[in-house]
Amino acid sequence: MSERNVTAQGKPLPFKPKLIVLAIVVIVFIALISSSFFTVDQTEQAVVLLLGKFNRIEGPGLRFKIPFGIEKNYNVPTQVIQNMQFGFRTERAGVTTVYSQREYPEESLMLTGDLNIVNVEWVVQYRIVDPIAWLFNVEHKEKTIRDISQSVINMLVGDRAIMNVIGTERVNIETKGQEMMNEILKSYGLGVNITTVKLRNIVPPKGTVQDAFEDVNKAIQDMNRFINEGKEAYNKEIPRARGEADQIIQQARGYAAERVNTAQGDVARFKSVLAEYRENPDVTRRRLYIETIEDVFSEAEGTDLIDKNLENFIPFKALQGQVAGGIEQ
Repeated sequence: MSERNVTAQGKPLPFKPKLIVLAIVVIVFIALISSSFFTVDQTEQAVVLLLGKFNRIEGPGLRFKIPFGIEKNYNVPTQVIQNMQFGFRTERAGVTTVYSQREYPEESLMLTGDLNIVNVEWVVQYRIVDPIAWLFNVEHKEKTIRDISQSVINMLVGDRAIMNVIGTERVNIETKGQEMMNEILKSYGLGVNITTVKLRNIVPPKGTVQDAFEDVNKAIQDMNRFINEGKEAYNKEIPRARGEADQIIQQARGYAAERVNTAQGDVARFKSVLAEYRENPDVTRRRLYIETIEDVFSEAEGTDLIDKNLENFIPFKALQGQVAGGIEQ
């Protein structure tokens, strides 16, 4: 038999080499463009690394970087207030906030200074102020903030009695807690600033203990209400009493001034009469007698004055006033 050539015949490629090269160029160009630009939001700052080393910080907008991973950017939300919740969690925020039904006793249960157990829920709000420190100084950032916050609040609650924690020392714990957290975070170089520490709910553990403390709390509220009512009555009555006292004092001063002026006038009149009496005693004595009689009987009607030394005096005036036959003459 004759030999047959079974070698496969050469077939043309489905794509031309130029098209393949062009496709590769397009892909490289797209990769170049996509890795050369990045966007920074208004609330962010971008930290740019050159071959893994810090190079610069970029602000908001469309920014350029060396492509193919030579420069990498990390956007940090430096203008956003972030928060952490302790002892509770928010499932859905909005007009009607929905909270998780799960309890977190490992965060909220604390021992007070008078050896009582209390359940404390609080919120910590913070803002990143140094994006470089935030990225490179501490590995587990959120966990570090949570641990510092828990330790500070535990210490502050442990230094106070339970009634003070629930009542008068609440604001003091918030203020002191914020100061202490910022001091510790600054020493760690975390690059954050605590803006708010807010105690949300402070209650004893559920059960008979909580019921008893609710009764105590109600009694304290009643006591404060009575105190406020007493202060209100005090503030209402005291100014009125002081006003009346001032009025009486002014009246007394006016009366005193009037009496003094009257007395001074009487003294001056007496001195003038005394001078006249020394010059003409008989005339002055008679004038004083007549003036006194006029003053005494000035309002008396139907009174006649007679000399007691007169004898056989006939009261003609009385006779003229007799009534005859029941008819006045």
